[in-house]
Amino acid sequence: MPRLTSSPPRIQFFFFCIPCLVFLCSLFHVAESQIQDQEQQVLLKLRQSWQDPSSLAHWVASNSSSHCAWPEITCQDGSITELNLFNLSISYAIPPFICDLENLTKLDVSCNNIPGEFPTALYNCSKLVYLDLSQNYFEGPIPSDIDRMANLQVLILAANSFSFNVPASIASLRRLRILHLYQSEYNGTYPKEIFGLSDLEELRLEYNDKFVPSQLPQNFTNLKKLRFFLMAQTNLFGGIPETFGNMEALEHLDLGMNLLTGEIPGSIFALRNLSKLYVYNTNVSGSIPQVVSAMNLSVIDLSANNLTGNIPEDFGKLENLSSLNLEFNQLSGEIPEGISHLPALSDVRLSNNNLSGTIPPDFGKFSALRRFEVAFNNLTGTLPEQLCHGGMLYGLATLDNNLSGELPESLGNCSTLSIVRLNNNGFTGNVPGGLWTSPNLTTLILSNNGLTGELPEKLSRNLGRIEMSNNRFSGKISSTVSSWRNLVMFDASHNLLSGTVPTELTELPSLTSLLLGQNELSGNLPTAIVSWNSLNTLNLSHNQLSGPIPSKIGLLPVLTQLDLSENQLSGLIPPEIGQLKLTLLNLSSNRLSGQIPDELENPAYDASFPGNPGLCASNSFMRLNVCNSQSPRSSKGLPTNLALIVILAITAAMFILLAVVFTIRGSRKKRDRSDSTPKLTPFQSLNFTESNVLSGLKEHNVIGSGGSGKVYRIIVNRSGETVAVKRISNNRKLDEKLEKQFLAEVEILGNIRHLNIIKLLCCISCENSKLIVYEYMENHSLDHWLHKTKRSSPVSGVANNMFLVWPKRLQIALGAAQGLCYMHNDCSPPIIHRDVKSSNILLDSKFNAKIADFGLARMLAKHGEAVTMTTVAGSFGYLAPEYAHTARVNEKIDVYSFGVVLLELTTGREANDGTKDMCLADWARRHVQDGKPISDAIDEEIKDNSYLDEISNVFKLGIFCTATLPSTRPTMKEVLQLLLKCSDQLYNVEKKSRHEFDVIPLLGNSKYKEMPRSDYHVLECNTY
Repeated sequence: MPRLTSSPPRIQFFFFCIPCLVFLCSLFHVAESQIQDQEQQVLLKLRQSWQDPSSLAHWVASNSSSHCAWPEITCQDGSITELNLFNLSISYAIPPFICDLENLTKLDVSCNNIPGEFPTALYNCSKLVYLDLSQNYFEGPIPSDIDRMANLQVLILAANSFSFNVPASIASLRRLRILHLYQSEYNGTYPKEIFGLSDLEELRLEYNDKFVPSQLPQNFTNLKKLRFFLMAQTNLFGGIPETFGNMEALEHLDLGMNLLTGEIPGSIFALRNLSKLYVYNTNVSGSIPQVVSAMNLSVIDLSANNLTGNIPEDFGKLENLSSLNLEFNQLSGEIPEGISHLPALSDVRLSNNNLSGTIPPDFGKFSALRRFEVAFNNLTGTLPEQLCHGGMLYGLATLDNNLSGELPESLGNCSTLSIVRLNNNGFTGNVPGGLWTSPNLTTLILSNNGLTGELPEKLSRNLGRIEMSNNRFSGKISSTVSSWRNLVMFDASHNLLSGTVPTELTELPSLTSLLLGQNELSGNLPTAIVSWNSLNTLNLSHNQLSGPIPSKIGLLPVLTQLDLSENQLSGLIPPEIGQLKLTLLNLSSNRLSGQIPDELENPAYDASFPGNPGLCASNSFMRLNVCNSQSPRSSKGLPTNLALIVILAITAAMFILLAVVFTIRGSRKKRDRSDSTPKLTPFQSLNFTESNVLSGLKEHNVIGSGGSGKVYRIIVNRSGETVAVKRISNNRKLDEKLEKQFLAEVEILGNIRHLNIIKLLCCISCENSKLIVYEYMENHSLDHWLHKTKRSSPVSGVANNMFLVWPKRLQIALGAAQGLCYMHNDCSPPIIHRDVKSSNILLDSKFNAKIADFGLARMLAKHGEAVTMTTVAGSFGYLAPEYAHTARVNEKIDVYSFGVVLLELTTGREANDGTKDMCLADWARRHVQDGKPISDAIDEEIKDNSYLDEISNVFKLGIFCTATLPSTRPTMKEVLQLLLKCSDQLYNVEKKSRHEFDVIPLLGNSKYKEMPRSDYHVLECNTY
């Protein structure tokens, strides 16, 4: 028999290891499964602790799929490493057990509504390297032992309410690459040691205007890896260090809205990798240096300064430059031709300077321009022919120059154009045909030129605004005008238009302003007015129109301005005209006859009728003949049958009312027996309970009262914390109106966050009243300071002889404008306050302004879209005329009300303090129209020669905001930009540090989006 040999040792070991490996794999699989089960339980517990938000409804246990597949979760090797909980409407604190996810390296809970102090329980997340708590409701100090999170590489705490100092311990987080602390409420210092974090790539401290004023430390340029450095509006003063050139990695620099002085050092332009440069709104003066060697620059923004001198020729060497923004300076000389040759250039903004010479003809030839703005300069010559050569131009603004020649034909082939503003120049010839029909065109402004040609038969379907006055356009208005369906404003006055006013023109449903005065129109006015339900301004003056005034004009629901003067109209004035709520009426110099309607026999219309020999009035004070008894007039009075019907209806209503009263009396007694327990709903972290509030509702704590109830000042804890409490009550169950106001205020204030909007702490619901608890404002309302102290009704702690100096008034205007601008532009959906007035602008201990009282506020479906209210609400003197007449609201009604506040700040008068027949806005407008000096209107308490120009500019801005026509009012963005420009002028006059007059930054909540200054409209403080 053959001898059996044993297996080699290697094979024996192999057969022995196989079972071991299988066993170990099974153990590993079991362990991994256990880890996943444990982690899933943590997630489910986390969802439960956050009260099951709908955004996490898909977090449910499942045998068919792993939680690693949930979109908010990132796993590695089967274990959770990242939680990305961005913008999920989380409104509760971060629980400590979140650190049971032992492998968690990234936690992002930004853009939620999480309250409380910094969650120190996260110290137990030992592997955490990325923490983002931004855009929440965190408050209090950043803990001094934050350096316990030693592994952090990314720390983002921006847009919260963290306060006090930024602790020096942050500088001990030596591995930090990204540090964002912008937009909070720090009121101390930041540690200079953070500039020693050698790995730092992004440092953002901007929009912390309460930082103690400081200079940039010289050693910060040792941050060799820093790419983003943003310290806008942080109270920096002094010069910009020459050593900037040592920061080789820097791409984005923003030092805007500070107290910096001196020239911009040439070393900044030697930065090799700089892609963005913002140094706007400082006190920098002098010429821009000629040393430009930063070939990687892609964005230069030096806007809103006081820069002088020429634009450096070397800017034309920046091959990667895509955006050049030098607007709002005092630059002079010509535009360097080399800039027009840059291959990447897409955005050119040089408006509001003193530039002269011609525009280089090659702009657009070598790059695809998207935006080209050179408005408000002294430029001459023609427009470049190839501005739209790249087919991407959407914005063109050359207004207020001395340009001439014909418009480039290429503009007619530019399908991307959206806004074209060429007004106030010397352009001649025809408008390129394709420009009228450019598919994306929304605004076309050609006024005050020498343009010729006829009106087109078709327009762009998106075109909403055409201004072509003071030109030489001729021909007839075609019947195809009915296709201009989206037109809102049409101003073709002072031209050579002829023919009749076609009936088809009345078919435009969106038209609010029709201005055709000073033309050669003839024939009768259309008797059938089809769709002018939005028309509020109609001016057909200085034409050759004849026949009667159509009675249907008097039925236009929102018409406020009517000018038919200097025509050949005849017959009676239709009685329906007397039913209009007109702020302007001019029927003078026609052939009208008969007695004017009784409603028009008012001194306000005294100048509306001269030049009509056949007209008469029943009162001698009108500048007309007194009518005799035979004068034709319309009959008045209610028919007898109608009066009888009214009496019967009232009687029936009384019987029904009595029946309802007896029916509900019994059920009311039952309801009154039940005593509801007060319910507190917090919106911030609170150091008090409802009992602390309720016990303070004493009469001696009352500090104000209004239509909805009283306001109390209550100390709620032993530390002396004070709150303001508005009690909405009428000693019985809240009626529907008060209930709506309570719900509106809580809904809106509970979801928005801004330094210039009053902070809602909590609300308390009871059976017969609702309590809204706010932060307490030590300096009460603007109304107290402007008016009540003058009426000898002193605020507690405020002497009657105290008044607001102009710098404080401007600070208040800026703060209130910031709050309204945030509501209109950065909230989604936009919020309309509807009751902006000086008594609803509250002032803290430093006179920072905060918008309050949101009981009438409403949300819009989208920007600019009007909403019709069931009733008109607001305060006399602040109501926009179109709102009072139509109950339709959009952002422009708040602009009007804010304009009245500006007039209060500058004149010291109250909103209803004009004359017998005029409110303050009308009085101010009449004051200017009468040619009286603005200085005569200024409040004597602030009339100081050193401030007079700035006060006059804000007075004019108030008139601008209270324009009768909503479309001519600025937006709150534009108002804010103008006020910032005025504040710059003030500070230049004062020669003082700007930190004496706080300029409040825009802050936001989870809906907030940063609003770049470059989006502001091209306007100047002294240009109205």
